[in-house]
Amino acid sequence: MKALFSSIGITRSSRTVRSSSNILPSKQSLLQPLIIFFRRSHHPSTTSTPSPTHLNSLLNATGEIQNIRHATQIHTQIITNNYTSLAFLLNNLLNTYAKCGHLHRSLLTFSHTHNDAKNIITWTSLITQFSRRHKPLEALCLFNQMRSSGLSPNQFTFSAILSACASTAILAHGEQMHSLIHKHGFETDIFVGSAIIDMYAKCGNMVSAKTTFDEMPQRNLVSWNVMIVGFSQNKNHEQALGIFMEILKDNSVTLDEVSFSSMLSTCADMGSLDLGRQVHAIVVKHGLILRPYVKNSLVDMYGKSGSFADAIKLFETMAARDVVTWNVMAMGWAQNDCFEEACNYFWIMRNEGISADEASFSTALYASASLAALDQGTSIHDQILKTGFMGNTCVQSSLITMYAKCGSLFDALRVFEEIENRTVVCWTAMITAYQQNGRGDQVIELFEEMLAERIKPDHITFVSVLSACSHTGRVEDGFGYFNSMSRVHAMKPGPEHYACMVDMLGRAGQLNEAKSFIESMPVMPDPSIWGALLGACRNHGNLEMGKQVAEKLFEVEPNNPGNYVLLANIYMRHGRLEEANEIRRLMGMNGVRKEPGCSWVDIKNITYVFTVHDRSHSRTDEIYKMLSKMAELIKEKGYVAENQFAVNDAEEFKEQRLWYHSEKLALAFGLLTLPVGAPIRIKKNLRTCGDCHTVMKYVSEIFKREIIVRDINRFHRFVGGFCSCGDYW
Repeated sequence: MKALFSSIGITRSSRTVRSSSNILPSKQSLLQPLIIFFRRSHHPSTTSTPSPTHLNSLLNATGEIQNIRHATQIHTQIITNNYTSLAFLLNNLLNTYAKCGHLHRSLLTFSHTHNDAKNIITWTSLITQFSRRHKPLEALCLFNQMRSSGLSPNQFTFSAILSACASTAILAHGEQMHSLIHKHGFETDIFVGSAIIDMYAKCGNMVSAKTTFDEMPQRNLVSWNVMIVGFSQNKNHEQALGIFMEILKDNSVTLDEVSFSSMLSTCADMGSLDLGRQVHAIVVKHGLILRPYVKNSLVDMYGKSGSFADAIKLFETMAARDVVTWNVMAMGWAQNDCFEEACNYFWIMRNEGISADEASFSTALYASASLAALDQGTSIHDQILKTGFMGNTCVQSSLITMYAKCGSLFDALRVFEEIENRTVVCWTAMITAYQQNGRGDQVIELFEEMLAERIKPDHITFVSVLSACSHTGRVEDGFGYFNSMSRVHAMKPGPEHYACMVDMLGRAGQLNEAKSFIESMPVMPDPSIWGALLGACRNHGNLEMGKQVAEKLFEVEPNNPGNYVLLANIYMRHGRLEEANEIRRLMGMNGVRKEPGCSWVDIKNITYVFTVHDRSHSRTDEIYKMLSKMAELIKEKGYVAENQFAVNDAEEFKEQRLWYHSEKLALAFGLLTLPVGAPIRIKKNLRTCGDCHTVMKYVSEIFKREIIVRDINRFHRFVGGFCSCGDYW
């Protein structure tokens, strides 16, 4: 089955979990005949000429061990013995160079070979290699050259080039190829038909994929599996389930590990635990439960469907765990917000001698970023450098994000500047890094530079750009970029973009304009959009509008404590204590609880967590003495407590209680324990309050320390009495 998928260029969904193979011959057994051959060929007494068949078998062995030096030596023997006109040797040589990672040598050899030695197999082989190595445009160019040379494609050529069309995700390419296939009469070929379905699915046209499938005179398991994967990739989960049920009813087709793995991935996407359990039962019935390929998918399904305990049990019963198995578990821990466990699994996997891949590194970096654990992230960076993954686009963008979320913008920029071929993912990661760290000017500069490089932005890029405009008061620029999404980039704005626009107008104090913007939107406003407006009402003290917006939010997301807290704070700001208390009573009646605020700081690889009025630390007395010293020093500089942020306290205790906020306790501990001049990095699980923000500015100036605070929304970098947000947050 794997060979069939390979021959037509069909790959499974990125959400479908693969397993590595352990059935290849040992490297030593493949290397032995090559060593014997090259010893004999260099011996002075050797006069025998190697046969083409012998050289062909040596090429096979060289391709398996991927040794470019042996490949060039065999190539020399082919030229020396005048075998260059033998098509089967040429074809194998091209494949061997490609397997050794030297596709350019394949193309160079092909270009210098006389046309008489090239047949349809030669062209198809090279097209296939370019398609498999994610160079679809080069594959399409070769296909056109082949047709210009007078050769007609066969079913294998079409299968290979359809994979290239799928990789471009440009529907017009695939439709033109489909017409050409029809013209040459290969549309009824079962493998070509399956490749056509795969192409349409990857181009997002499941209507044409289904039509092609329905018109196939014959279908095999590959055809059925491609339909399941296609519907799953395009989020048509019900249709994927329908195809799976049809296969179950068809006695002429037997489900295999690809079928089950694809369906389990669909269950994972749906978050349907009950359906996943039923598929699990069918897996057992078909005797495929011991296949690593299927077990990895089962672990993935349970992890994403709310039953991570079952995923752990399955993992613990697996005798053979490959890198995919470990990746699935690490991702499961991360998706369940157990970021320390995700990092631990990465290191345990490495200790067991399993080599990490791009998914391993990306997951570990994501977990480190979520913990804001800079030391952990730099250790993973060291492993990336040692294992040669620095050229991987996914890893590069993950590194940028990790450093940015750990508050080390300098390191994020250094990684970005070292990337030679930057994709939109890398550009977006750096733009987002600047946005999160309050560098609005750099966001705009980098975005314009990206456009000048003819890199097409995606939806995430625009979220960061619009958010930067929002946090820097660039209303006019924000509307310009928002309108360019549809007018210039043919991109439909999503709810997140509309939320940025509402937030931008709200922060600028244009609340009525923000409300009018919501009412004129072509889509229904979701909670994020109303939430942006409610936050603006809190910032500007608009009680009437705040009440209206909060009532809408109480209806659509009654369990979100943030909405209740925002409205209560607006009432408190207007001195309406009874209404504020009524909102809190409403929270209790609805069973809604506000998440307790906490801040943490890392000192010598140990994380210290503080809550409000925390006295659990062994150095509590020193911490509170430092708080008193800080209060005395900043009052001399003109500090006045912002008592509106102590909303739960009696008037006479408000200022005193403000000094017991968790981020101030973490700051005092950092001043006591970190070396003089070292930056203090504080993380908080909620939005930092305005009074703490003011105190951080004073302390950064008085103590001459860089203070980096990462709250739930963004980074605040305090240096010399100023914050990177410019107090516009």
